Amino acid sequence: MSSQDTRLLLRTAVPTAAAGAIAAVVSAFVAGGKGALGAGIAALVVILFMGIGLGVLQWVAKAYPQIFQAMGLALYTAQLLLLFVFVAAFKNTSLFSPKAFASTIVATTLVWIAAQALAHTKAKILYVNPEATDAKPEAKSGSAA
Repeated sequence: MSSQDTRLLLRTAVPTAAAGAIAAVVSAFVAGGKGALGAGIAALVVILFMGIGLGVLQWVAKAYPQIFQAMGLALYTAQLLLLFVFVAAFKNTSLFSPKAFASTIVATTLVWIAAQALAHTKAKILYVNPEATDAKPEAKSGSAA
């Protein structure tokens, strides 16, 4: 993973983790220990899913740039569907508070997307491949006048 990709991951994961911590504190006051546990698990699930997706998307951008946009749309759709499956699967659990879990998944997913959009707008991404400038300059043809 390049330093640019690492910076992007940090700029998205840190605010998401902070939102998950806030959600855990709020859920602890509202639903007790089970609420805090549900919010913590939800934040970890979102960071894991979205982080893996970001890694896959960065790999696709380097390996297959022609399908980058389509892969991005497909990946985000799949991630949101998988998060929905997680919420549905743990709807009736007694291990933690399902309401805190679901609320935190929605909140941290929105924070991740907003942080990723902000990180992309502030990123200084090269539009030209710097390796291509090492080639020998071609001889000019025609008159200099």
